[in-house]
Amino acid sequence: MFIAANLVEALAYVLNIFLTVYLWIIIIRAVISWVNPNPWNPIVQFLYRSTEPVLQPIRRLLPIGGGIDFSPLVAILGIYFLQRFLVASLYDLARSLR
Repeated sequence: MFIAANLVEALAYVLNIFLTVYLWIIIIRAVISWVNPNPWNPIVQFLYRSTEPVLQPIRRLLPIGGGIDFSPLVAILGIYFLQRFLVASLYDLARSLR
């Protein structure tokens, strides 16, 4: 059973790293949106293409209040929830499999 436990633990670890990296990508995109970035810059294009699939559905659900986009904040809270709930549950599952 230790192989299954190691597999679940590795999955939790990789998921946690992915969520942390994506969190920083969303933060960087939010900060970069405060200035007028060059839309042809490859880094700006990467930031927009990688975050838009997550932020666009959130924007549709949230009312826009005063022109402020709260979708990055909601996405960040969602990532924290996934890290605290899903990743922690996977670690607990791995411990119980040992």
